[in-house]
Amino acid sequence: MTDKTTQPMRILSITAHPDDSEFSVAGSMAQWVDDGAEGFYCIVTDGSSGSNDPDQDLAELIRIRHEEQCAAAQVLGVKEVIFLDFPDGTLQPTMELRRELTRVIRRIKPDRVIVSDPTEVFYGDTYINHPDHRAAAEAAIYAVFPSAVSRPIFPELLAEGLEPHQVKELYIWGSSGSNVHVDISKIIERKIESLRCHKSQVDPGDGQWLREWAAETAKDDEFAYAEAFRVMRLVNEDE
Repeated sequence: MTDKTTQPMRILSITAHPDDSEFSVAGSMAQWVDDGAEGFYCIVTDGSSGSNDPDQDLAELIRIRHEEQCAAAQVLGVKEVIFLDFPDGTLQPTMELRRELTRVIRRIKPDRVIVSDPTEVFYGDTYINHPDHRAAAEAAIYAVFPSAVSRPIFPELLAEGLEPHQVKELYIWGSSGSNVHVDISKIIERKIESLRCHKSQVDPGDGQWLREWAAETAKDDEFAYAEAFRVMRLVNEDE
């Protein structure tokens, strides 16, 4: 008798800050989890630059943002949240960061990794992409390839028992070259609810602007709400 059981798809979202995933990919993550995938978050910075209040206790802010991110992940069904706690606001795509992300990828062994587009600087005429977003994404992409899959890179990870791992798919959000839209119509309210968890940072109100944002993304689709990605297939399953 043949055992036809398979492991669920593992999906890892890597972002710079607590709340980045809720703005960008929460709908897709929730839908994929509902479809049977295991979802994971890796948050690179500690979120300590999330307040301009001169009296803010930054250590307390880090604790609050950790709690908010974990609450949002629970709404979406994310299995684990990993905090790397690099300083918020001054992130660079260093070899140290790439090593840490390679460690996460080799431990989680995701089939799909989600990152932002590190090449995008300007969004329209009103928003400059946060340099932390670009730094986290650049380090994450190079952790996916070549670092996670190459045995000679970061041999200290081998000493930890972390063998090379090949990610199959890279989903890139915030890209002008998006080629895939994910239908989030069934879970748009959960996306809004997850963003509400980040009370120290944002109040989405009734969420109408998020619905309009997702509707604009889906305007050429046959469904109501969408999130957009540039998708790269790193493994040809037919080979």
